[in-house]
Amino acid sequence: MEKNKKIGYWTTTILLCFCMLGGIGQLFQVKEVVDGFVKLGYPTYFISVIGFWKIMAIIAIVIPKFPLLKEWAYAGVFFAMTGASISHIAVNDSTFHIIVPLIIASLAVCSWYLRPATRRITTNG
Repeated sequence: MEKNKKIGYWTTTILLCFCMLGGIGQLFQVKEVVDGFVKLGYPTYFISVIGFWKIMAIIAIVIPKFPLLKEWAYAGVFFAMTGASISHIAVNDSTFHIIVPLIIASLAVCSWYLRPATRRITTNG
């Protein structure tokens, strides 16, 4: 079972990080990305902020150690993606744009749940 858990962890983690690579387009304010954010009513400076934190989340999740930082990264991804879904609902966007962020949030939850003990916060007591 441990082997299946490890495969599940790395599969969900790789998929999650791949999805978060969209942060590069946000960080550098690619025109199509900016257009999508403006449609949601967000200021353009916010796009780079979100992009930066997505890239930082990838790094925090993938590098060894720093379990508390990983917890924050997973939480940030979850909040950003569920917030994105709610934003798309608010502007009556397509079902695709509502569902995709929820799938990414689910990947974050699965990766977090399946992470190995070496990537978890432990208590000594």
